[in-house]
Amino acid sequence: MPAPIVIFAFNRPEALLKLKETLERNTLYEESEKYVFVDGARNEGECAKVEEVVSIARKITSNVTVAEKNKGLGSSIIEGVTTVINQYHKVIVLEDDLICSENFLSYMNQALDFYQNNSRIFSICGYGLKIKRPMGYIGDVYLSGRSSSWGWGTWKDRWEQVDWEMKDWKELSSNRKMQKAFNKNGSDMFTMLKGYMEGRNRSWAIRFCYSQFKLGKYSVHPFLSKIDNKGFGEDATNCRQTYSRFKVNIDKELSNNFSFDKNIVPNSDIERQCRKYHSILIRLYSKIRRILHI
Repeated sequence: MPAPIVIFAFNRPEALLKLKETLERNTLYEESEKYVFVDGARNEGECAKVEEVVSIARKITSNVTVAEKNKGLGSSIIEGVTTVINQYHKVIVLEDDLICSENFLSYMNQALDFYQNNSRIFSICGYGLKIKRPMGYIGDVYLSGRSSSWGWGTWKDRWEQVDWEMKDWKELSSNRKMQKAFNKNGSDMFTMLKGYMEGRNRSWAIRFCYSQFKLGKYSVHPFLSKIDNKGFGEDATNCRQTYSRFKVNIDKELSNNFSFDKNIVPNSDIERQCRKYHSILIRLYSKIRRILHI
């Protein structure tokens, strides 16, 4: 049975419609249970767009939950995923600013089934960085210590291990060695987590990533990304920009057959390539491009 698809939407009807169109091209779309959670408007001016989003959501599924007031993406995802994963024990999660390849659902479901009993794997990601496959490397996926919130899936037993309350924040905030270890997955990791703890962002994903790091687990990513993020405009919740170092060429091979390695381990060459995307130098370049709108 395919994993249920859980979509989180807000005030971007055009984006949700585009996601719907790309999902419908997937062979497993019709037989997958679908749930859409729509966050409430922040002000009266957003009400019309939110209502339009709800209308589109109801064309996707009858399982539509509309928040009475604005919760924010973090709270919406934690509550929504928990509700669905408690019933199905696995989920595939998408936000409304994403588009997916035509083999996204096949990839996600096969990976979720293949790695379900591998306790080292914390999540399956549909997004993959533009990195080169090392010579002689076996399989269509690689491991990363850093999960992605752009089209992902996990299982109930992993989801329940996430410490959303950050109970060890005091220890982490005073332990430079631990901070440095966390930042091996990207020079921005601890800064983002600190931003959440100090109320500058409401990210759920950085807390998920921290739990994955603390538990010594990994996420699975494809060499050919099955996800692209189109949320780089003024209405985007977290990515108000036109340039991003994360933009990819989406998978167009459309194969529904994937090679997974049951003995998969982290690859030092791949880890080095991943770290480069999140290095201080690349982040600075991205920031300059963003400021100059180029």
